[in-house]
Amino acid sequence: MSITITESAAAQVKKQLDLRGKGLGLRLGVRESGCSGYAYVIDFADEKEKEDSVFEAFGVKVFVDKDALNILDGLELDFAREGINSAFKFNNPNVKDACGCGESFTV
Repeated sequence: MSITITESAAAQVKKQLDLRGKGLGLRLGVRESGCSGYAYVIDFADEKEKEDSVFEAFGVKVFVDKDALNILDGLELDFAREGINSAFKFNNPNVKDACGCGESFTV
């Protein structure tokens, strides 16, 4: 099982943690949502939960609950700026289809 973090994503996570003033890293998960089935959930991680797997790159930790790990296995977390917009990008090899609005996906 693996999750990779690009240097750009790691820099953004560090920036947000510094602005926030606390946190161990980023918590990444999924929830049932939308017309396709799942949506990504991203939040700060203030502590390691018992069932978490931890992935680290460029000095940043990403915490993933065991229930989301199969859906997120192989995911690359990136951060991109496109014009005036900037956002985390989820490059997930497990996604089979996504809804038209891009809000949810199917595995």
